[in-house]
Amino acid sequence: MVEPADRSSTAGQRLGAPESFGVSTLEPGLRPPAQPPGRQVSMRVQMLDDTQEVFQISQRSPGKVLFDLVCAHLNLVEGDYFGLEYQDQRKMTVWLDLLKPTLKQIRRPKNTILRFVVKFFPPDHTQLMEELTRYLFALQIKRDLACGRLICNDTSAALMVSHIIQSEIGDFDETQSWQHLLHNKYLPDQDAIRDEIIDCHREHVGQTPAVSDYQLLEIARRLEMYGVRLHPAKDREGTKLSLAVANSGVLVFQGNTKINSFNWSKIRKLSFKRKRFLIKLRADPTQNAHHDTLEFAMASRDCCKVFWKICVEYHAFFRLFEEPKPRPKPILFTRGSSFRFSGRTQKQIIDYVKDSEPKKVPFERKHSKILSNSSMSPQSASTRSHGKPGSSPSNNKHNTLNQPVQMIDGSTSSGTDTSDTESDTGSRSPGSEKSSLGGPHVAVNGNGSVNGQRMGRTGVLGAEQSAEVQPLSPLTSPLLTEAGYVRNDEEDEARRKKFPTDKAYFIAKELLTTERTYLNDLQVITESFHSAVGKDEAFPDSVKSLISANYDPVYKFHQGFLKETEQRLAQWEGRSNAHIKGDYQRIGDVLLKNIQGLRQLTIHLQKHSECLVELERACRSSRKVETLCRDFEQQRVCYLPLNIFLLRPLHRLLHYKLILERLCKHYPPTHDDFRDCRAALADISEMVLQLQGIMMKMENFQKLIELKKDLTGVEDLISPGREFIRLGCLSKLSGKGLQQRMFFLFSDCLVYTSRGMTPSNQFKVHGQLPLYGMTIRESEEEWGVPHSFTLFGQRQSVVVAASCASEMERWVEDIRMAIDLAEQSSSLNNDLLSTSLSDNKLSEDGGVEQESEDELGGSRSSLERQGHRGNTTVHVCWHRNTSVSMVDFSIAVENQLSGNLLRKFKNSNGWQKLWVVFTNFSLFFYKSHQDDYPLASLPLLGYSVTVPSESENIHKDYVFKLHFKSHVYYFRSESEYTFERWMEVIRSATCSTSRPLPSTRKDLY
Repeated sequence: MVEPADRSSTAGQRLGAPESFGVSTLEPGLRPPAQPPGRQVSMRVQMLDDTQEVFQISQRSPGKVLFDLVCAHLNLVEGDYFGLEYQDQRKMTVWLDLLKPTLKQIRRPKNTILRFVVKFFPPDHTQLMEELTRYLFALQIKRDLACGRLICNDTSAALMVSHIIQSEIGDFDETQSWQHLLHNKYLPDQDAIRDEIIDCHREHVGQTPAVSDYQLLEIARRLEMYGVRLHPAKDREGTKLSLAVANSGVLVFQGNTKINSFNWSKIRKLSFKRKRFLIKLRADPTQNAHHDTLEFAMASRDCCKVFWKICVEYHAFFRLFEEPKPRPKPILFTRGSSFRFSGRTQKQIIDYVKDSEPKKVPFERKHSKILSNSSMSPQSASTRSHGKPGSSPSNNKHNTLNQPVQMIDGSTSSGTDTSDTESDTGSRSPGSEKSSLGGPHVAVNGNGSVNGQRMGRTGVLGAEQSAEVQPLSPLTSPLLTEAGYVRNDEEDEARRKKFPTDKAYFIAKELLTTERTYLNDLQVITESFHSAVGKDEAFPDSVKSLISANYDPVYKFHQGFLKETEQRLAQWEGRSNAHIKGDYQRIGDVLLKNIQGLRQLTIHLQKHSECLVELERACRSSRKVETLCRDFEQQRVCYLPLNIFLLRPLHRLLHYKLILERLCKHYPPTHDDFRDCRAALADISEMVLQLQGIMMKMENFQKLIELKKDLTGVEDLISPGREFIRLGCLSKLSGKGLQQRMFFLFSDCLVYTSRGMTPSNQFKVHGQLPLYGMTIRESEEEWGVPHSFTLFGQRQSVVVAASCASEMERWVEDIRMAIDLAEQSSSLNNDLLSTSLSDNKLSEDGGVEQESEDELGGSRSSLERQGHRGNTTVHVCWHRNTSVSMVDFSIAVENQLSGNLLRKFKNSNGWQKLWVVFTNFSLFFYKSHQDDYPLASLPLLGYSVTVPSESENIHKDYVFKLHFKSHVYYFRSESEYTFERWMEVIRSATCSTSRPLPSTRKDLY
């Protein structure tokens, strides 16, 4: 064996994992070290898809060798959620101890079948990072349902079975679904609810097997019996009970009803004495001391020990940060058991997958009949043989299931993104004769049955047929083919090309991804905000009813719109069997139908401005309502200012218009989809024109509301006729030199401020310059300050300097335009300064504490989420020394975008897949589009977006680079179209614009 000192440091060793005797699941793709010398023994393992595999291990190997070989055979990264169970000589089901020699636990290996099953059930299935892991969990749920272990009501059972059927046979077909239910038993009393199962299956059109697994686990995890394995016991009075262990602690059941639970935090010690199982609780001041120990009688000492061991393992797996270290061996006497948990804890698994992002590889679904675009044979094997070197393969017989299988490409729940995360994998020679895993030799297994019942389509290869044909096991990763090579980037490219490449498809996909984000934003108003303020009597019922009456119908309508769009994209990609029934490679008909439906909601859209005004009026009139809204904005789900969510439906109309314009520009007039797209564009253009006046007024009103929260020392900021034009950083020349100030330009005045040190991070107003009668003059030569200009007002003059020539040009142009607006306006200028500031003018020479770039939440890690008022656009401009105009805000509204991107840091090797939302000059990062709130955000103001140079060694297509000072991020998109779109929208945020307002804008106010 190789000495440990000679080995390179692996991820497992860096995590503090014990020395591995086999392939660690931390290191997929590595060959196992040589096993201990000695006779080889065959161990038979039954997988979750009912296939059986035989592995060769040394007779002195510990259990971890066998377990790691099984995980490597499946290419399973998150293998620590699983375990191997078997029946011992006492007919008790026990777990294989990974630290003890296997043959000391299993006395008769030839007559023992180990079962690879789920051992640890996490409370939330979203903690399972790999699609293969979720698929295996779904198989476990399917097995638990069939054997009656997972007990639930008929509604939940029917819904779960319908998701299982959807993943196996695809979209609903009445005859096929009935036949499938007749030949397969998923529930003990399946016939009683067969009609209900069929009705549920009818609703899953277009749903991929991966999404079906996700939905199945979502339902199962909410059930009381999810992951529960009952251990019979009795209490002190002799009442029959059952004990179980879960991620939260120890549970007590009477029959199938949970009657008590003991959280890990309340348990001081778990022990057993003979056949008594003892739970010692932490002292509770409200109870007597003799009540702190609970005693349960079990059938035998062995039953107690089996349950105690699984409790120890559950506690360590879910509660500890790392694997517990072994106790030092006693010199003379031993006391108590030396048993301990072996393997990675859940935290270590999650951290490892997040940090390394191993490459996801395709795998086969044994029972799925949905055809795939894979080059792999559609026949799924239930038996195969890899004999020892030198053995004759002709001695082995093979059984195969003659049914198609589904290849899963590691795509997201939408099933469209196939450019997944990457990690380095060791290569193997294509001509290798030995098993690429270097140890296990897989032998004949399986009977081609599902839940013990023979499938009607099963065929058996006779002995006279060629035994050299060895199809892969349904759960074996095709990382290793018969030639034994590793999939490379060229194969990834080929795999990605199986999806449509037409530009229209990616435009339609942009519609889908942005619609998902839009629906989540609507949900913030209709559900999150409603639940936050709904029960508080201080919030006016009239405002509550107004918002519900005008946003709920829009939300329900777009739920249907999203479902239709998802189904059409699934059909377009060929992910459902519906694509064989017609031409679905179009989106115009879906858009036309729903935009015509959306026109019926125009009356609600027109009322959204009233909702915004009434909510602001309620906040102004009641401090309690203002506090409620401010507290809601601090919640993670409210990742933008609340008022922006209220304007989302109006902004979404602009998105539809831009998407349809791109489709009409792409299609030739003779295309089948052109007519529908053109008709839909005409309808949405009419709606935008009808609502444009309301939209522009509300955008300005919303911006003034937000600025009012950021400023202290102003009165009546929101007044009729006042327009916001630009905000940003300028340096003001005073007696102590240049000092950084934040300037706010409105249509009637210019206000300058400094950042206060208040808990709310507001900006303190130092002065106000009326625009009426103001003149402006460049004064770089006069004061010797680069990019400086002087503002001459009626009462005072101010010298300011911009950070660069382009920034100065934007300010000068906008100030001149604002002066023209002020002189044309007949309304008198209102004094914005509060009385206290007017009477006691702040000293401009007073020092203002300067803050570094790293104090901004968006740049400390550039991704950390800070308090809402401390990370607004105003604060970002202050730290990045830049400015933003109202025109920039309008452009940002039009350029919102969502979708999957691969992200890479400057000094990292792997790519991490994230769901990314661009809005409000920032990127928001999610694990998936189903998350309720972002994990982090990256404000883009001040950043530059470019393409990586050759020297940066980013040898991938469609990669763009974001750079600000020392912060560098690389992002990779899936196609040329999405790459161009991301570059376009990010440039709109990183490159400030200075343009005159539309000629109609002044007339609208």
